[in-house]
Amino acid sequence: MERMALVSDVHGNLTAYEAVLDDIERRGIERVLNLGDYVGKGPRGREVVELSQQRCEVNLLGNWDDFLPDPERTIDDEALRFWLAQLGPGQGEWLRSLPFCHDFWLSGRRVRLFHASEQSVHRRVRYVRSQAEFESLFANTEATGDGPAPDLIGYADTHDPMYEVQLEGRAVFNTGSVGNCMGDPTPMYCILEGELGSEEVAPWSVAYVRVPYDVEAELAVAREMEMPQYDMYELELVQGIYRGHIDAWRAGEPLTGYHER
Repeated sequence: MERMALVSDVHGNLTAYEAVLDDIERRGIERVLNLGDYVGKGPRGREVVELSQQRCEVNLLGNWDDFLPDPERTIDDEALRFWLAQLGPGQGEWLRSLPFCHDFWLSGRRVRLFHASEQSVHRRVRYVRSQAEFESLFANTEATGDGPAPDLIGYADTHDPMYEVQLEGRAVFNTGSVGNCMGDPTPMYCILEGELGSEEVAPWSVAYVRVPYDVEAELAVAREMEMPQYDMYELELVQGIYRGHIDAWRAGEPLTGYHER
């Protein structure tokens, strides 16, 4: 049985990432796969990219990794300029060149990992979604390429962990987020276990791990670096409330679940 750790959506939160990688190492897991969104929101995208290059066997493209360093985009937002400036030489090109998805066999299941959906890193599939959206996740597209159709999908993007299985044994799971998980902001990653590379049916599992970390140390770095949108970052890391709800939260309005937006 092989174990692999799936991490995603670190978003420049180096303190949380180091805590998660330390936990993975303590468990003796050597394979680490990153499902994207290394940069943006948090202050230390450069260090997160460097650590991912060193520690991750597979690195996939996320939506932030695609649009933030796009040389054809004009960036007129202070926060975006800050996050872009944090990248080291060549890191923007490395991010945009990352593969879209990663396919492999595990205990007789064809697994496909990607960041957001089968179509694009910019198309989001929420926990609350249509049946058509669920079924489309298993399709081969121009982005995924051809090959055996998957029956186990792992993705990220929404910062909202979930697991769902339907008829024919097709299952979907979301890894949650290392850098700013919603609801419970404690960093989260997945452990996928099974007979790696085997087309023979065998036991397999997916487990979720929460890793406490020094959130105040991370926020202190953001303040020291005078990172734009600090209040929004603090709201996500401390309260687990999406930054788009900051005005409603300040006004004391009741908030619906993040997955519904």
